Amino acid sequence: MISPQTPEIWLVRFPFSDLTSTKLRPAFILAAHREELIILGIFSKMPIGELRETWVVISDKHPNFSQTGLKKTSLIRTDKIATVNASVFQRQLGSLPSDILPLVQAALKICLNISYILLV
Repeated sequence: MISPQTPEIWLVRFPFSDLTSTKLRPAFILAAHREELIILGIFSKMPIGELRETWVVISDKHPNFSQTGLKKTSLIRTDKIATVNASVFQRQLGSLPSDILPLVQAALKICLNISYILLV
């Protein structure tokens, strides 16, 4: 049985936002809850110009880039979040370097407006 965990990077059938189809792409495992996993899409197409504050670059120049299993510099887009079943996972590519995880957490906090939510 496949059991992806944080901070792993897996190749998954990532759903389009309109849910009409999926595309095989890398994804970062944000959280695992039994057979359901919360993932963030990883994209290799780098935009021209300024990056959004909700995107985190994983540079191929990073000293631990090889542990990611990615082929080239990529973006973790915290605005591309999905909850999926373990059945969409193909294979593990690698894991996220530990110094990039806080950047992902900060970008996700901005994306979800968590700093504006008061927890009672």
